[in-house]
Amino acid sequence: MSLYLFYLYFIIKKMGCKSKYIEVAITLPVFNTYTYKTDGELKSAACVGKRVLVPFGKRIVTGYIIGQGRDATRDGIKFILDILDRIPLFPGSMVPFFKWIANYYIYPVGEVIQHALPGGLNLYDSTLITITKKGEGCLEKDFITPVENMILGILAKGPHLYKELAKKINFEMSAFLVSKMENKGYISREKVIKGGRTGAKFERYIRLTKHPAMPQGEREHRGRKLSSIRKKIIDILTDKTELPLKELKKIVQFSPSTIKLMERDMQVEVFKKKIYRDPFGEEIEPDTNFTLTDEQEKAVSTVLNFKKSYAPFLLAGVTGSGKTEVYARLAADALENDLSVIILVPEIALISQTAKKFRSRFNNNVAVLHSGLSLGEKYDQWLRIASGRVNLVIGARSAVFAPLNNLGLIIVDEEHDTSFKQNDGLCYNARDLAVVRAKQNDCVVLLGSATPSIQSYYNAATNKYSRLSITKRVEQRSLPEISIIDLRANKNARGVDRFITQRLYDEMKKTLARKEQVLLFLNQRGFASHPVCAACGESLKCCHCSITLTFHKQTHGYNCHYCGFSCSDDVHCPICGSKSIKLLGLGTEKIESAVNALFPEAKVERMDHDTTAKKGSVLKILKGLKNRTTDVLIGTQMVAKGHDFSNITLVGVICADLSLNFPDFRACERTFQLIAQVAGRAGRGDTPGKVILQTYNPDHFSIIAAKNQDYAAFYEQEIELRKALNYPPFSRIIQLRISGKEEEKTKKHAFFVGTLCNNLKKEASFLKYVEVLGPIEAPVYMIAKKYRWQIMLKGLSIKSLQQFMRQLLVKNRSIFYTKNVKVTIDVDPFFMM
Repeated sequence: MSLYLFYLYFIIKKMGCKSKYIEVAITLPVFNTYTYKTDGELKSAACVGKRVLVPFGKRIVTGYIIGQGRDATRDGIKFILDILDRIPLFPGSMVPFFKWIANYYIYPVGEVIQHALPGGLNLYDSTLITITKKGEGCLEKDFITPVENMILGILAKGPHLYKELAKKINFEMSAFLVSKMENKGYISREKVIKGGRTGAKFERYIRLTKHPAMPQGEREHRGRKLSSIRKKIIDILTDKTELPLKELKKIVQFSPSTIKLMERDMQVEVFKKKIYRDPFGEEIEPDTNFTLTDEQEKAVSTVLNFKKSYAPFLLAGVTGSGKTEVYARLAADALENDLSVIILVPEIALISQTAKKFRSRFNNNVAVLHSGLSLGEKYDQWLRIASGRVNLVIGARSAVFAPLNNLGLIIVDEEHDTSFKQNDGLCYNARDLAVVRAKQNDCVVLLGSATPSIQSYYNAATNKYSRLSITKRVEQRSLPEISIIDLRANKNARGVDRFITQRLYDEMKKTLARKEQVLLFLNQRGFASHPVCAACGESLKCCHCSITLTFHKQTHGYNCHYCGFSCSDDVHCPICGSKSIKLLGLGTEKIESAVNALFPEAKVERMDHDTTAKKGSVLKILKGLKNRTTDVLIGTQMVAKGHDFSNITLVGVICADLSLNFPDFRACERTFQLIAQVAGRAGRGDTPGKVILQTYNPDHFSIIAAKNQDYAAFYEQEIELRKALNYPPFSRIIQLRISGKEEEKTKKHAFFVGTLCNNLKKEASFLKYVEVLGPIEAPVYMIAKKYRWQIMLKGLSIKSLQQFMRQLLVKNRSIFYTKNVKVTIDVDPFFMM
């Protein structure tokens, strides 16, 4: 493959026709873009949005065409090697969007585009190492070193990529060692092209030829008839025209040789056909529009007055107020005017619910994009969008990159949700990018929530956004009645009574007796969140993270919810060796076990990360609620987001305080939002709902505001606290996360970066505008064997902070791209742990 590419490069250089220059963004951590030449057939095929294979230094990498080349007069401009796409993967209108993201989040533009596209597409070169005959002869000989013998022993089993070989050796394999072994003739190295795991799916089909011939034997013996199997195959294909080969095998049993003989006799032909991988599955019945309430009608008409121009709106509508119907009406108007629509929702479970509703209105003019799709499904959905076959895209945060042209509307449902923030790699916020993309495309962006983020509500209060309100539920349904239970009065209770109080038990009993459904919320999965040694009192901690393990009864083991480490339930205390482990703390598994014991006849389901990891499991759980085969649903924050089930009339919040004690200035905001959202699942049908809110902090303002369902009261108190402490939205933050496997090296690197920051801060342009906080150990000091430090850059202007970071990068680029310590830049961070 590599020889072919270098041959192609040589031929292109020799061609005499005039070149076309293109601007290419490379999928490497480089901030510049580069000019390349195209020629011959590649010249006519080159256009913005296509991937190209290009030489870059000594490497061959994937790049993206993002425009015309800017430096056509310079000597030494290289030719591209190949164009990898038939149609563009993104429209030219998205290039300014990608460049804005790269500039704002201080991230290489090529890697921004790579992050936006479906995974598994890109090609890259890699080093393949093979043992030579001389190397085979040197195995186990006295004159080679033990290290060389180990490497040759691994290669004797087959060629290995450099990275694969390095992983199998317990120490760092230096480039010098590999070069030394190559010079001795023990091994050989060659460049090979790898990657490209995702692409179109093809399936083998079979059909009759235009003029099916009789078999050879029949021409020789006219009295001979077709075999029964051949006759059956021909009869089936006569009716079906063409059929997947695997489907034909289900109808009639035949051997591969039968088909080969029928092909030889020109009776059938087997061919490959491109297959569309449909992520939806079941058919959806058509839906009709509902009659809008006065508040819904006002919201729709207000937004429609601003169509075809940039207009940001915040729709603050109480739970159950019909925000989704507002979205549907606005989407319908956009589609009728040949405009495209993006709808972002925070959870895959909500995507299924939202997609079902919109498919019932807009048939097949709907595509979905989210991480629950296989790479192939996501690729097919992407191509449907990029080719213009669909105009409405529903998805999680990555759907903000949907390659739509002629955008008319972007909707962000549950805009407050932290799931819209990516916390590694490109640390973007999809909600903020939705606003940016709307501005660049002169279209409407609508942010909707019953509990808006402080940032968005502040933007509305300062007239950056227009605020729309829906204060009443549809069909004049009342908001649920919320009662607070003080868990401090329950401190002497034992067993299940500690977390399911008498009041909650009584209400559950009444609800189930009426054949209605109950939802119990606890934002902690597992059975016991704090296992401790009964002998010495030491917590059972993860050996890779500075975090307590959680006991999971279903798997009979202890799990770390940060790195995935697990161990069996017969573990010993690492301090004293005792096997007596006390299972303290709560989790959804323990609640499930208790409810099953209290209500043995009730059908209980659990919805958390453990029960929804398998594909299709979320839909199965939600179907149980819809069909009313589930009586009690127990879940984490997954159950708090936008689900609409009319028969849930009781919500129990097991402990409302779990998020209040996080070392994060947004802790109160998240607590209020979670409680208010999960409470909003109750009473969405004809029967009024009730909420039992159990807490150790009944007097906390976020708990009281949630009980009274009074967002305005919560906002007024929270915004004053933020202002007094100069936290966002009154300031801006960039977080530097420093992590590495060696504790001392990571610490030194963190302090070195801190020193560079403090030195740069002394410059006149930054002295008054940038505050450097840290370095300090992260609240969770170690995750997955990596020690973690943080530095916060705080200021009134994001531009000053970005300018500060760029100067830091330009002057000290090497400190951000070291081999042993990683430095991540997170603009507007959410994850403070």
